[in-house]
Amino acid sequence: MSAPTRAGDPDGLERIWTPHRMAYVRTAVDDEGCPFCSIPGRPDEEALVVARGEAAYVVLNLHPYNPGHLLVVPYRHVADLTELSPEEAGELMTMTQQALRTVRAVAQPHSFNVGLNLGRSAGGSLSEHLHQHVVPRWTGDANFITVVGGTKTLPQLLEDTRTLLAEAWSRA
Repeated sequence: MSAPTRAGDPDGLERIWTPHRMAYVRTAVDDEGCPFCSIPGRPDEEALVVARGEAAYVVLNLHPYNPGHLLVVPYRHVADLTELSPEEAGELMTMTQQALRTVRAVAQPHSFNVGLNLGRSAGGSLSEHLHQHVVPRWTGDANFITVVGGTKTLPQLLEDTRTLLAEAWSRA
């Protein structure tokens, strides 16, 4: 067994410092309550809701990694996947599949990242309310402008992206 390393000892890993991500790490439910619980009570255009189901809804991420970054969210405030009823889990997956079809039809991404961050230490900045990420990816979309320039490049306003996706939802 090797000796434990001390802070600052080389470990052979490269580091990319992303201080802008601290806003997500520090996010907590504020005085207004859970944002995912308040979204369904607002108009779709204002809240950036793409589609609504019986047990879940689809909304654009306000802080997207890429254009078309969607969140599939159960209406019920639960933190863990195991807390969903079979009906809720089924609709969450059905809406995720429809999100993939819709984004493919509208934006033709090369790939997707789809997943859940269960718990704050797993990257879930709003870990109190389960939500599944659907992130479209294109070859070469990862760059250093966000880290080096402190800028996120998005080619389209969120409102315009929401309109395109909402209109294509039932056709995809």
